Amino acid sequence: MTTFVDRVELHIAAGNGGHGCASVHREKFKPLGGPDGGNGGRGGDVVLTVDQSVTTLLEYHHSPHRKATNGKPGEGGNRSGKDGQDLVLTVPDGTVVLDKRGNVLADLVGHGTTYVAAEGGRGGLGNAALASARRKAPGFALLGEPGRSGDIVLELKTVADVALVGYPSAGKSSLIAVLSAAKPKIADYPFTTLVPNLGVVTAGSTVYTIADVPGLIPGASQGRGLGLEFLRHVERCSVLVHVLDTATLESDRDPLSDLGAIEEELRHYGGLDDRPRIVVLNKVDIPDGKDLADMIRPDLEERGYRVLEVSAVARTGLKELSFALADIVAKARAAKPKEEATRVVIRPKAVDDTGFTVTQEEDGLFRVRGDKPERWVRQTDFNNDEAVGYLADRLSRLGVEEGLMKAGARAGDGVAIGPEDDAVVFDWEPTMMAGAEMLGRRGEDHRFEAPRPAAQRRKDRQAERDEATREYDDFEPF
Repeated sequence: MTTFVDRVELHIAAGNGGHGCASVHREKFKPLGGPDGGNGGRGGDVVLTVDQSVTTLLEYHHSPHRKATNGKPGEGGNRSGKDGQDLVLTVPDGTVVLDKRGNVLADLVGHGTTYVAAEGGRGGLGNAALASARRKAPGFALLGEPGRSGDIVLELKTVADVALVGYPSAGKSSLIAVLSAAKPKIADYPFTTLVPNLGVVTAGSTVYTIADVPGLIPGASQGRGLGLEFLRHVERCSVLVHVLDTATLESDRDPLSDLGAIEEELRHYGGLDDRPRIVVLNKVDIPDGKDLADMIRPDLEERGYRVLEVSAVARTGLKELSFALADIVAKARAAKPKEEATRVVIRPKAVDDTGFTVTQEEDGLFRVRGDKPERWVRQTDFNNDEAVGYLADRLSRLGVEEGLMKAGARAGDGVAIGPEDDAVVFDWEPTMMAGAEMLGRRGEDHRFEAPRPAAQRRKDRQAERDEATREYDDFEPF
């Protein structure tokens, strides 16, 4: 059964925003108490966060579809809908987030690092929020926006300072077991290690992590064996340690050819040429292994490698190896630029930035693209004439009609607002009539202006009482 997964494809969907409510306050003696529709709630986000206790992406391998909750719609009585709950997905330290094309979206390193993978939709405004001095009784509300959705790829790249690389059964697992408290699986057959193992080593005042990468073979960078699957785990390491088997029983192998083959695979994989190397000649406790180590050591040193002889079984040469690695790791950490606090950069929009663009396509269709126009279209209920008229007013105030005229659009030309796969297309008229103008000015209710007999009778009686009072005050006795 698979217990370690370091690459998954995740299908995520943020929550949709709740619709706004179109409601009119009603109570005894106040049949038209004004709009009181509440706003819809915001949809929940999909958030990735680093958790040190998580070491694998296995959970998302079994359940790749994840969705946040939707926002609740608004209600009458000025009651806003409840916001959707964010969906927090914990990932291991060192997880890289990519899109379907392989572009890096985020590199999550460090406990608590977060990334919003999909934003929830905004909630729609209720008619109470849309009311104004000129629009006293809106008969519509805005719809909630749909949440973002899509596919992302999660890749785990082990965060370690040192990477042990080499052929299968070279003794990498044995080395990490004696250098640290890690307990990897150790056996005398190839490909014993099927997952990267991490261990913590303390050498003097330096504490560093060491990773045992599954065995590499020629062709690993092209997908042969397990190499391609786990080569990504050496990308973050500061130093590479070539573990060479000086007591191999295979007649067609020797330490020098093993080193050349592994270096060739690292070169094909790319991005590792600047990492310092150390060559560890393992299994020198065996007489034949010690003799072979003495023979090839001068050749390796001529190539510029630092060579150390160790035996994981006899536990010889381990202290020298641990302190040599600690020295390289300390220098690599000191050479890294110090992290500075993120500066807040304010980039004001240009004065002539309209917030939208108008382009004419080959088929003669005019396409309007921009955050505001596209959001307004998504929030419009096209079954409500008053809502459509409100959208026309907003687009006109933004300058969309003027932009269409400058682009050469004429009455009756097709206009699309939004991306190609999700756009609203209509025949453009310079002055859009929504049909709601029959109610008077858009957003007003003619019922407020209609005669109200009971109210008029109360006003007449009050006027009579006021007149009687004035007559009494003006009366002068003889």
